[in-house]
Amino acid sequence: LVGAAALALSSIEAWWLAGEATIGPFGTHHCFGGDCQSSGLSLLGGTDIWLRSAVATRAAAIIACALLVLLAGALAAKRVPRLVARTTMVALSAAIVVGGYFVGKYPSPGGDHMAIGAAFYGAGILLGAIAAILVYRMPAATADR
Repeated sequence: LVGAAALALSSIEAWWLAGEATIGPFGTHHCFGGDCQSSGLSLLGGTDIWLRSAVATRAAAIIACALLVLLAGALAAKRVPRLVARTTMVALSAAIVVGGYFVGKYPSPGGDHMAIGAAFYGAGILLGAIAAILVYRMPAATADR
């Protein structure tokens, strides 16, 4: 569940800070003179595929978060959810690809630095992958007679 929480936070937290502006897969938010506004990422001048990767990054975080919650729920019910574990691994693999592209092709406006959102994303992927692999490698549950 910690991995799910980290992925959920990554989809709402800032990934970069540039002065008073925050930038992430959700868009940008900036406050100047007490007037706060949210806008899309198009003002950064990124390519169309980079803008799409932002949407895919946020969607991947939400999908992987939901799968990790399903995984934890099945474990709490004393089941061995191998199918959910495999599906989670696929979702996390997709999250690595789109998140890597989103960070790698970031069109930096200058004067910006990384914020906590990307760290949450990476931690969520790592913790989620560990959980999914451990569940997948668990021995099959035997029926009590």
